[in-house]
Amino acid sequence: MEIRISLKRQQLTLYREGKEPLTYSVSTALRGAGEQWNSGCTPRGRHHVRIKIGAGCPLNSVFVGRRYSGEIYSEPLARQYPDRDWILSRILWLSGDESGLNRGGNIDTLRRMIYIHGTPDCEPMGVPRSHGCVRMRSGDVMDLFERVAVGTTVWIEE
Repeated sequence: MEIRISLKRQQLTLYREGKEPLTYSVSTALRGAGEQWNSGCTPRGRHHVRIKIGAGCPLNSVFVGRRYSGEIYSEPLARQYPDRDWILSRILWLSGDESGLNRGGNIDTLRRMIYIHGTPDCEPMGVPRSHGCVRMRSGDVMDLFERVAVGTTVWIEE
């Protein structure tokens, strides 16, 4: 099993042995591809799912600092916190596998806190809009979360 994310197509595809691939529309970094600390870019190369966060939390549950805040995303909540980068429903925290590209020093994907995560339904998919993470619809990220294990390979390609 592996995940492939196309920055060009803004798609995430889950390949499963003996089964049809599943494809989801995503939104990656507005600033494009890149690995540097504080770049706001989506890192390229081979990664893996290091940590899964949010099992059992409700749809549109809000995460702050990777912890469920007890809130459920809504328009009134969004108006109350207009500057939040909403991380909803589930988090698949990625770790880079390639020293010198996405692992170690100022290019470390894990330390950069790059996730695959849910986002509000009002946010567009299929266009780059994130701050570096891979955003998905909440229902899609919940589906993906149930299908993959910690250690699943994630390729991010231009």
